Amino acid sequence: MKNKILMIIMLCCIITSCDLKETPYGFYSEDNFYKTVDDAESSLLYAYNSLNYIEYSRGIFYIGELASDICDVKSGEAYGSQDLNNWTADANNETLTYYFKYCYIGINRANAVIENVANSNFDEAAKNKLLGEAYFLRGYHYLNLVRLYGLVPIQLTMVKTVSQTAPNMAKNLDEVYDLIISDFKKAENYLKVNRVVGRADKVAAQAFLAKTYLTIASSKESGVAKYSSMDKDVTQMYDSAALYAHKVLYDQTEYSLDPSLMNIYDVNYPDGPEHIFIMSMDRSGSSEGEYSKIGMMFHPWVAGVPYYLKNPDGTLTYCTYGWEVFKTTDDFYNSFDNDDKRKTQLLVTQVYNSSGTVIGKKGKDFTYAFTRKYVDPNFVGQKSSARPYLMRVSDVALMYAEAVGPTSEGYYWLNKIRSRAGLSDANPNLGLSDFRDQVIQERAWELAFEGQRLYDLRRKAMVTKKDTKAIAAGITEEKADFYPIPQLEIDLNPNASEN
Repeated sequence: MKNKILMIIMLCCIITSCDLKETPYGFYSEDNFYKTVDDAESSLLYAYNSLNYIEYSRGIFYIGELASDICDVKSGEAYGSQDLNNWTADANNETLTYYFKYCYIGINRANAVIENVANSNFDEAAKNKLLGEAYFLRGYHYLNLVRLYGLVPIQLTMVKTVSQTAPNMAKNLDEVYDLIISDFKKAENYLKVNRVVGRADKVAAQAFLAKTYLTIASSKESGVAKYSSMDKDVTQMYDSAALYAHKVLYDQTEYSLDPSLMNIYDVNYPDGPEHIFIMSMDRSGSSEGEYSKIGMMFHPWVAGVPYYLKNPDGTLTYCTYGWEVFKTTDDFYNSFDNDDKRKTQLLVTQVYNSSGTVIGKKGKDFTYAFTRKYVDPNFVGQKSSARPYLMRVSDVALMYAEAVGPTSEGYYWLNKIRSRAGLSDANPNLGLSDFRDQVIQERAWELAFEGQRLYDLRRKAMVTKKDTKAIAAGITEEKADFYPIPQLEIDLNPNASEN
């Protein structure tokens, strides 16, 4: 039927609900959309674009870093960040509400691609690529949702009418994780190894399958709420995590560990060997999300003017001033070995002028050692090309080590990470539990400021053992396991409530 609505993709719409006070946009009819591969490609890019909303991209750090032992937040920072930092966040927290919303926007857009491309007459190769990336994106969003909120509503079709905006809550974690595993496996099957900045390929699907299985294995083993009752065998889950991590590390040649820590974080080389999945942002963009201000969230103010950082070879790198939102804790800074390059090269305690004279020091002109992972020396005003790192090879290497335990292979990959950081090999006589704890600590040092720490603490039931802010808040480990479903979503979709 002509002019039948093929998809409704709304800025205000989430799969579980839509805010009828806002005006939907993005209506397409069968007369002018999904007629060609280019149309479908545009829709897929629209699905990727959901990652770039600043509430989502900044949420990676507000959620993954503040609720951990790595960062504190500056006094007065809004968006519910104080409550996240102090473990007092509730169902009305602004950041958690927006993050939930944009995950479902991404899911809806992915569902639109899946539904329309699956029924198309496109060339098989083009069809496979479109479907593979769409399934990857849907799995990616659901993985983030389940790790943050636990049980969530399941929507497998695109939203066409308001009546479809109230899907049922998943019955249990098995239902959510089975969907995630299925989506990533479909993505792996459909996709080839094909590096494109900001896009997913077969290796990205394999890497996130490893992360999914490892999350299940370690969470159930650690007795994390809701995981204990999952119909999953811990040993099988660890074996599956190892299987897919092994594929990434051994079965392809496109991605590998970068021998230089500094190269990994060179914003001008987002296609470096280590980047499996990296968000697409560039200083040439016209609005935030197309470009990045992430570095400014980590950098200190000093005098409110740009300054220089000293490189390992003695040269200087230009750096924008910052808003000092995310402030490295002293305990975390002091946890590094003094010879660890991730401390000496990537954490900054002094800044310079163009002549190499110190103009700012930690403890005098700013209060914390700050990361240089998001420095763009070619920034334009407040616009930079610094991007969130969503999956790196080092993450996979450490997942593999954790999954296989203190075997020769486990030690090999753990020690490769340590060697690159300038450290000696790990204790060769660790038992399984101690070895895995060592890997978790290595992940903290290696993946710091990349939005990973909260998830590691949760799946190991270590929040109240590691984060002094959680301890001070007096929360139980079970309370720390998941955030509540945002109240706004429950108000709009009563099925989103677990009660």
